Amino acid sequence: MTIYDVSEKAGVSIATVSRVLNGSDNVSPQTRQKVLDVIEAYDYTPNVFACGLGLNSMNTIGILCADASDLYSANAIYNIEQELHKNNYTCILCCTGYKLADRQKYLNLLVNQKVDSVILVGSTFIYDNEAENEYIREAAKEIPVLMLNADYDCENVYCGLCDDFKSTLQATNFILDKGISDILYLYNSKSYSAMRKLSGYQSALVQRGLPLRMEYMQYFPGNHADLTSVADFLSELDGTLRYGAVIAGDDNLAIGAMKFAQKKGLSIPRDLSIIGCNNSILSRCCEPELTTIDNCLETLCHHIVKTLIGILNNSEMPQKVIFSGELIKRGTTL
Repeated sequence: MTIYDVSEKAGVSIATVSRVLNGSDNVSPQTRQKVLDVIEAYDYTPNVFACGLGLNSMNTIGILCADASDLYSANAIYNIEQELHKNNYTCILCCTGYKLADRQKYLNLLVNQKVDSVILVGSTFIYDNEAENEYIREAAKEIPVLMLNADYDCENVYCGLCDDFKSTLQATNFILDKGISDILYLYNSKSYSAMRKLSGYQSALVQRGLPLRMEYMQYFPGNHADLTSVADFLSELDGTLRYGAVIAGDDNLAIGAMKFAQKKGLSIPRDLSIIGCNNSILSRCCEPELTTIDNCLETLCHHIVKTLIGILNNSEMPQKVIFSGELIKRGTTL
């Protein structure tokens, strides 16, 4: 029997069961007795780590990411680790890749190692097929699971994310306001975050009464860090599509678009405006500097750790908080 089962049978939240197990005064006598009755009836032996609090806590948090070499993930890991260290927690980092079986293996490993919680970095950990998210639900029965820039509704799962839909909608409107209606949208992921960005682009066009043309929504199947391949991909489209702007799902793709424009002899932004996303260091290491969406990564990391510490200290914390991104206007747009 798990803490999740106790909460279900008592008709209360996991956090409430945790408070009862840890002797918190922030529980009504009636609710406390209800939980204790279930514990006694089912002879439940509490696991202090599963209670999500500090009695004999290991003060260790597991961090899962798909690829630590990715700029977004690397920055997220650094900021999360710094925040955790300030709160006297250590970290175990697992780079899972993108296969579900590997993610299940690593998450189970961390749970079995009795970490106090796990943080999943990025929306690729959520699958469209709900059955494939069972590994997260199972882990959340034992420990709090926090998700950075992902949205998943589940007991004991806490999410902090940027409103990618709104951010990309605003970026697209910014280009449309310049009188440019032929806008190529370039992306290379089908994660929750990536699809929200694509939807923002589409909504901006629909709201202006403009047609949605599939040929202007191009999926790049390669590695977004291979900037030359991104440029070559756009070169292959040259002659079949005419566009005055590129909005890219991340800064890597946007820099690839800049390489394409330079090879073709296009002036940026006079002939081609370009917008990226993530406000990474790449956006300031090019000429002209890249207009990009700042998806408030540092703020998200701070929020995730603040939420986690609150949970481990037995406080009620919001299960989902959404932050607004900001368009940082630089030299690649007029």
